[in-house]
Amino acid sequence: MVEQMLASCLSQIYQMLLHFCPQCGSKLQPGFRFCPSCGEKLPALVDPPVEAATSGVSQITVSGFTATASINPPATSEQYCLVYSAPSPVSTRQALRRTRKSTPPGQVEDAASVVDTPPRIASPRQTDQSPKPVLTLRKRRAVTPPLNPTREDPPTVSSPTLRSPAAVKGKTKKAKRTCVVEPLQEGEELSDTTGRKWRLAKLLGQNEPELIYAVQQTGPGINRGDCRHVLKLGPKDGRIFNEQNFLQRAAKPTSVDKWMKRTKMDFLGIPSCVGFGLHAEIYRFLIVPSMGQTLQVVLKEQGGLLSETAVLQLASRILDVLEFIHENEYVHGDVQAENIFIQPGGHTQVYLAGYGHAFRYCPGGRHVEYREGSRTPHEGALEFISLDSHKGAGPSRRSDLQGLGYCMLHWLTGALPWSSLLNTPSRVATEKQRWTEDIPGLIRHCYGKKTASRSVEAYLSEVMGLQYVAQPDYQALKGGLTAALQLHGGGMQQPLHLQVRTKHWITNLILLKKTHYGFFSICF
Repeated sequence: MVEQMLASCLSQIYQMLLHFCPQCGSKLQPGFRFCPSCGEKLPALVDPPVEAATSGVSQITVSGFTATASINPPATSEQYCLVYSAPSPVSTRQALRRTRKSTPPGQVEDAASVVDTPPRIASPRQTDQSPKPVLTLRKRRAVTPPLNPTREDPPTVSSPTLRSPAAVKGKTKKAKRTCVVEPLQEGEELSDTTGRKWRLAKLLGQNEPELIYAVQQTGPGINRGDCRHVLKLGPKDGRIFNEQNFLQRAAKPTSVDKWMKRTKMDFLGIPSCVGFGLHAEIYRFLIVPSMGQTLQVVLKEQGGLLSETAVLQLASRILDVLEFIHENEYVHGDVQAENIFIQPGGHTQVYLAGYGHAFRYCPGGRHVEYREGSRTPHEGALEFISLDSHKGAGPSRRSDLQGLGYCMLHWLTGALPWSSLLNTPSRVATEKQRWTEDIPGLIRHCYGKKTASRSVEAYLSEVMGLQYVAQPDYQALKGGLTAALQLHGGGMQQPLHLQVRTKHWITNLILLKKTHYGFFSICF
């Protein structure tokens, strides 16, 4: 009985040794003489299984591996212990297939790895008879020393060129190509995603790297003389897609109308997305309603500064838009005169556009954490962006309010302490950091000997003290601006007071009138 069980166990061991490579553990097919994975010569049967003798030892010896079964019958029961002895040296024939970890061609291999040695047959005397724990095939491979030990000398490098850390790790980041937008011919038609066609009427301007066109919708029953829409054309992978995504998600006309009814407002200066699409597979375009001319154009045409009344009117209207987009989990990220549009005529409608840097600061109602370096630093107009954007942190609600404060101060005085440092973004950030801690000093520096605006100083002091995740009190901020506006004789329902103060020695609006002497006199 014992001899039959022993013979069965040894037969199973024999089959296992012939179906798996003792060096790499790869599964083998019957009849293989060499391992197809590592190329090593496979062990061959030397002695057939021997029946158990009086010594209680039975052994199978295979080239490179010895299996010994010892029978130690105790007094009460029989125990069977299969002992695997360490593999004996095997033939170290060169691998038929060289892998990446194999020895480089330039290195000299050990003589023992080149010369084939005849298989050694282990005798029963050489086998350790002491009981040992049974090792599985995986553990045996772990404790078996490698055939070719690793050399201490570093491998030979074919090229002496040093590689960057990114190249060593794997794939290197490809440099992002900036597509140069070439102006399209006036009269060319573009089709949006809904199939509507838009004809380019006139090139209005260029805002790197985007082009602005006045467009007309073509089709039956449409007046070709109307240019009520504007088309922004930019690279396919540019910021137009971010603006398109914001307008579709947070500035839906239904959402705007609902918010206006709730706040009892008759107008909110935020554009809507009329259409969008791709052109020539390399350009992306976005169509929005015409919003008039930018505030920057007004300042350049007049060549001067805005009155405090006009600044307070503009800031109050922009605050309404910022409150709306902040409530819809977004921030603007780039408040400046280039992104503020004024409708001609009554000058009562003010738009805040240019949402290429819009950032979703509160996805799902959870405010993002403050992390410097999480975004590209210095994004937006360097003169007006907040310190959060300078440091590469995602802009928050305080970032928009601080940017609006910088704009107000610039529109009133003409320059900021860092206006001459725009070629060095790091110095701009340093100056902003210094003046953030001294708002009264910033006001005195910008105004010089002129009378400073207390309302602007109070606004800046309030928004500069906000925490990153703090909820601003929009009503209190707007109430302070409205109170100051009333002191200047203005109101929110009145048209914008866009009489511009020039920076020459004549500081007030020049009015010409004819006196009773028949001459023109200048009235200050």
